[in-house]
Amino acid sequence: MRNAYPVFKDKKLGRAMRFTLTAVLIILVLVLIYSAIIVIKARRITPAVTGDIIASADITYKDLSKWQLYALLAVEDPAFFTHNGIDLQTPGAGITTITQGIAKLLYFGQGGFKPGLAKYKLMLISALALNSMVSKNDQLTLLLNRAYLGNVGGEQVAGFEQASRVYFRKRFKAITDDEFLQLVAMLIAPNTFNIIKQPDANKERVARIKKVISGEYKPKNLMDVYYGELPADVVKDGLAPASYFPGMYKK
Repeated sequence: MRNAYPVFKDKKLGRAMRFTLTAVLIILVLVLIYSAIIVIKARRITPAVTGDIIASADITYKDLSKWQLYALLAVEDPAFFTHNGIDLQTPGAGITTITQGIAKLLYFGQGGFKPGLAKYKLMLISALALNSMVSKNDQLTLLLNRAYLGNVGGEQVAGFEQASRVYFRKRFKAITDDEFLQLVAMLIAPNTFNIIKQPDANKERVARIKKVISGEYKPKNLMDVYYGELPADVVKDGLAPASYFPGMYKK
């Protein structure tokens, strides 16, 4: 009788372990099925979602000078040409690559992406649909033509050509290097660094970007996307990821 309780306890423990393993297996299977559905659907619509934009593009990657390309990637996605759409290790890259930024716009729509499970979906689409089916050069063309660059007079500004006309009254090919950087500065937060509405903030970010491009400043970690500290009023303004990790950016 002395061994009855331990045996009974061992049986209960065994059943609990089997139940846990079964539950984990079911969850893994469901995740795989969910992932497969997302990828298959994304791959099916990718040619239509991207093809028309590329075919009717106002400007393409070829319109970028070597310096403009270098500056754009140094700020937005340093490992762009080597990653598969996901980069969680390059200092200053943040957690959203150019590929993921494009996927947000084309597969989720303006304002359709919400933090949470959508991030997993975004990474799946970016790596297994967009990046695997669209060349890096064409991805740059998509960015140049669809990037959200603020709201002026109630109208959304989309793409570098339209932004050049709205903010500088000239064609993209005619803007100066400094004007190009003013547009690049807006990409991370078009309202916070808006050229018209927040000229001082835009000017400050451009100054920081120049230090990164020249090598004077080297991002310290993945989330160092603002290249140093930020004013307290900017941090508390809901600016991601500063609002999530305020200690990293506060003066």
